Amino acid sequence: MSRAALVTGASSGLGEEFARLFAADGIDLVLVARRRDRLEALAAELRAGGKVSAHVVAADLSVPEEVERVVREVQALPVEIEFLINNAGLGNVGAFASSPLEKQLVMVDVNVRALVRLTHAFLPGMIARKRGRVLDIGSTAGLQPGPFGAVYYASKAFVNSFTEALSHELKGTGVTATVSLPGATATEFASVAGSGTTRLFRAGVMSSAEVARGAYRAMQRGTPFVVHGWRNRLLAFSVRLGPRSVVRAITAAMNRPAA
Repeated sequence: MSRAALVTGASSGLGEEFARLFAADGIDLVLVARRRDRLEALAAELRAGGKVSAHVVAADLSVPEEVERVVREVQALPVEIEFLINNAGLGNVGAFASSPLEKQLVMVDVNVRALVRLTHAFLPGMIARKRGRVLDIGSTAGLQPGPFGAVYYASKAFVNSFTEALSHELKGTGVTATVSLPGATATEFASVAGSGTTRLFRAGVMSSAEVARGAYRAMQRGTPFVVHGWRNRLLAFSVRLGPRSVVRAITAAMNRPAA
């Protein structure tokens, strides 16, 4: 069996960038996302380089049965998952009480439930082989409460905390867990979440390629926690020092659409 990387949310943005980084290093790929056409196009492009194989599993990770199907199909492939990239994620901007419940629950299912299930499915094999890397895409959003994005911010707080805890549990196993904390990033995420016109995104974004490279390097080093960009590092520091009432007020203002 070949060593492979399983990348969720691989049809665009950070996931697509991660897939290319692994392919450049000669590591086979399993690409997971909802849009099969985009996955097949990316897989064909990566295979054409002649260095890797690329498998496609189209699935909606907001549906628990679909996540279970992903586990079954990946475990049936002639690969060993040495790298697990939990990149798939969703956001939503708006007051919680007036936002559709379905959107909030889908965020929890994709950002939290699917990530936990896939990690639980493939981590034991890594530990048994005494090698492996888990990379979870958290967010600087998870460092503070997020009015007008309450469920998204809370879900990323879970990812940040879960991955850091996991990194400690894995000491001495040959396996590491890294959480990547990007801030506003130029991907499809903003348009889907409805956050593209907020002050947060108007203040400036990093490119998906830049964030992916930083996260990839941190994962390979086994770094537990990485914040991308000096602005985001400054934000992470200021959140620790600022009164929580001030932090909440500033976050609420940044999440409102800019006039």
